This record gives sequence, C-alpha cells and structure tokens, in this order.
Amino acid sequence: MPQWSQAITDRIRTEIHYDGREMKCFRDRPANLNAMLAAACARTPDGEALISGDTRLTYTAFDRQIGCLAAGLQEYGIGKGDRVALLLSNRAEFLTVMMACLRLGAIAVPINIREGAEELEFILNQCGARIVVHGTAVADRLPDRSAVPEVAHLFCVGGNVEGSEPFATLVADAPLTQAANVDEEDIAVILYTSGTTGKPKGATLTHLNIVHSAMHFELCMELGADERSLLCVPASHVTGLVATIFTMLQTAGCTVMMETFAAHDFLALVEQEKVTQTLMVPAMYNLFLLRCTVADYDLSHWRIGGYGGAPMPQSTVQELSEKLPNLCVMNAYGATELTSAVTILPIGYGVERSDSIGISVPCADIRLVDTSGQDVPDGEHGELWIKGPMTVPGYWNNPERSRSEFHDGYWKSGDMGSRDAQGFIRLHDRRKDMIIRGGYNIYSVEVENALTAHPSVIECAAIGRADPVLGEKMHVFVHTNDTALDTDAVRAFVRSKLADYKAPDFVTFDPEPLPRNANGKIVKNTLRARLPD
Repeated sequence: MPQWSQAITDRIRTEIHYDGREMKCFRDRPANLNAMLAAACARTPDGEALISGDTRLTYTAFDRQIGCLAAGLQEYGIGKGDRVALLLSNRAEFLTVMMACLRLGAIAVPINIREGAEELEFILNQCGARIVVHGTAVADRLPDRSAVPEVAHLFCVGGNVEGSEPFATLVADAPLTQAANVDEEDIAVILYTSGTTGKPKGATLTHLNIVHSAMHFELCMELGADERSLLCVPASHVTGLVATIFTMLQTAGCTVMMETFAAHDFLALVEQEKVTQTLMVPAMYNLFLLRCTVADYDLSHWRIGGYGGAPMPQSTVQELSEKLPNLCVMNAYGATELTSAVTILPIGYGVERSDSIGISVPCADIRLVDTSGQDVPDGEHGELWIKGPMTVPGYWNNPERSRSEFHDGYWKSGDMGSRDAQGFIRLHDRRKDMIIRGGYNIYSVEVENALTAHPSVIECAAIGRADPVLGEKMHVFVHTNDTALDTDAVRAFVRSKLADYKAPDFVTFDPEPLPRNANGKIVKNTLRARLPD
C-alpha cells in the first residue's frame, strides 16, 4: 500500500486555523511567502530564479527588482490588504509584481488575460482593486475608468496605452527597506474561478495555503536542489502560480517562462534550459507527441511530468513511458479552492495506476460522501470533500457562496469519485456532468477514457442530451482526422470496453480541436450550445 515516507509524516502536527478549523500542518514551514523567498535567496544567491525570453535573473537580482517595485507600489499608496490586479501573460513582470505585493502585505489578484470586458469589470469591482498592471494585449478590453471607480492607477507593461502609465514609472530607484509584518493566515492572492454557473468567485489563497501546497509538490515529487520548471500554463491559474512558481521558490529552483505554448518550441526549451519538472494539462503532452519527433531532442534532464485539469488518456501515458522512459508521469488533482493539488500519484505508479488521480497529499483530509453527507465505504461512489491547510478559508466578499460550498472546514468539490483499499482515488465525473440514462449513471470521463484509446480519436467529450423517455442520452463530440470513422464504429468500440448502455447515442465528428479555455480544459458548455434543440 503506497504511503508517503515516514520522514514526511513525522513533520506533521495538528493545528487550529481560521477560527476553529482543525487540520494537519507541517511544523517546519516558512512563516509566510516572503520568508520563503528570503530562504531561497540565502540558499542560492547566485542561482537563477527566473528566465523569461532574454531576461535571466539570479535570486539576488530578482530580490532587488521585487524590492524596487514594492517601494514604487508603496509610493502610489499601496499598503497591507490593498488589492493589485495583474493582467499579464507569462513574463517576468508577473513574478516581480506578484512578489512585490506580498512584500507590502498587499493582495495580488492575477486575472486571466483572456477574460472578456464584462468579466474584467466585474472582477476589478468585486475585489476593489486599487492598481491594475496590464499588458498591451488586453488594452481594448479594459473597462472605462468610470465603471471601476476604485481603480486609482493603471500601468502598462510592454508598450504605451492611452490612459495607462508606463510600467517603468512604478519602479523605484531603491528597494523597500522594511517589509510588512505578514501573518500566515493573511490573504496573499485572490484567484477568480471560471464562473461557468454564474459570476466568478474570488477564492482567497492565504500564505498558509500556498506554503503548504508548494511543500506538498516539493515533497511528493521528491524535488531537490537545482530544479528547473517550465511554466507553460497561465501564471494566473492556480497550477502555474502554485505548482510551478511558488514550488520553485520553495525549492530555490528556477522558473522558465513560456508565453505561448507551441509543441516544438516547448521541447526545444526543455532541452535548452535543462528543464527537470513540468506540470501541464494532458492536451499539451498529446500535442508534442502528435506533432514532434521526441527523439530529436535531448530531454535527459526532464524527470517529472505532472499533469492535471483533465484525465490523461491511458494511451498517452503508455506512449510517454515508451518514448521518455526516464520521465515520471504524475497525476495531480486539485482546484482553485484547494490551492492546487490535494492528491498526487506517487512516483513509480504513473503507468500502473494511470486510471487514478493518486493518493491524498500528506496534510489533506479527503472524505467521499453520499447525497446526505455520510461517508461511503471504499469502492463506492461519493462526492469529494476536502479539508486541510491548502483549503482556502472562503470567497472574497461572498459569504453566501462561502457558506454553501464549505462545511465544517471541508470544501465540497462537486467531483464524484471512489477510493480503493490501497488509498488510490479515481475521479469519475463532475456531479453536474454525470449522465443519467434510463436510471443508469454514466460517468462521462469513463467513456472519454475508453474512446481516446481508439487510434483515430485525438480527443473527445461526452455530454448529456435531454430525452423525453430516458431522461438523458449521451452525445459525444470527437476530434478526428479520419473521415472514414463513423458513429457505428465509435459505438462498437465503446461497447468493446464498457457496458452496452454506455455507448453513445449520438456522435459529432470534427476535424478541429474541441474548444478549451485558457487553462486547457474542454469547455462543455460551448459543446452543449451546439446540440440540437
């Protein structure tokens, strides 16, 4: 039965946080994220902290830039608890502004640069941002200043935009001499969820949350000195922010930033920068396997290939193991409200347990419960409820959703899964995405995993379609370049692997990739809109 090492579990004790939540915590942890950075600077002052295009910063230079930005923010009136919005792509300024906010005890609000104008206006007003630091690409979607009255200043990175001040004016000549006194329960970051079922919610990530998640990645992925992680998912997403950026700070490693993912460029950068660890969405692994000859690149330093956000087809896991035998593939399951991963597939189980999202990270308490909130036995399906030092205390200025989505310190994920006797958890579906066909529960991810094993299926998505007799039928969207593939062949293939009632009723074939959001997840709401009335 897989377990985290005794050396890890010996570092854990029970503590009380957030007005009464009892949780397991690491006793020997950084006091806050500023202390985490200070430790990295002391450990490797001349080591590389950040690579972004032509910019290469040692920890000493990185720390000085942060200090000068913190001094500049302070001159513009930013202090403890103030919110600073970051509308930046994967570039060096994202990291320096982020850490400068934390040095002041301010709250950073990273926002996906693909958000629409209406969503931007809502988020800026909801969080009460005082300053917005943005790139040129979002300038045409910035709300009118009259619509965001609390925003006092806008600063533009990488160009000049009317109504915004140049980013250089925010950088002081000398660094801040005295950092703010920051408690680990203070909010460090507000991350807004996608808001697919309503307005976005701002999850409040504390210093305590982020420190524990970074330590979980460090310990469970067995990361050591001289790690180099390639950031190719958005820095504004919890995976990029925590699993890469803060995990590298915790290990005193280097973050290599990639602004736009492209398969050949990705492998070239892994080779060039001797990248050791990644955490990406499965689609990115699929893309370089489909489009590149992996043997053309020296990827010998790449040891850890983490993934999350969507299931990895078992055929992809197998192909990775064959073409990159030294790469340890590790599933990591989490969410914004969980400050990234709460289960990780232990090293050595990537192929054998590729149908699993792993086991609970050391400080996580995961329950699987039925509709009445009662725990279900091993092997039975239930909703995942998660508690621990990674679970956020709630949502920013949203007490109603905080009450409805949290219970006794547990966040109710809405994800349905099961746990076996060895502790491995399998994720079956989002509760809302489960298809109930004639009284039978069909987990769409199960069908999708089966179908992606077909050699002509690049990717697919199964969704429910209303039916007056059976309640729902299944409609599958298939991305394929095989014009000979038809509905009968798809149904027969699924029947060969699963029960007959799990075969799709309808199939739509598309030579184009399925729609995805900026974080790499297939957008099923977009596909639902394509269904016939």
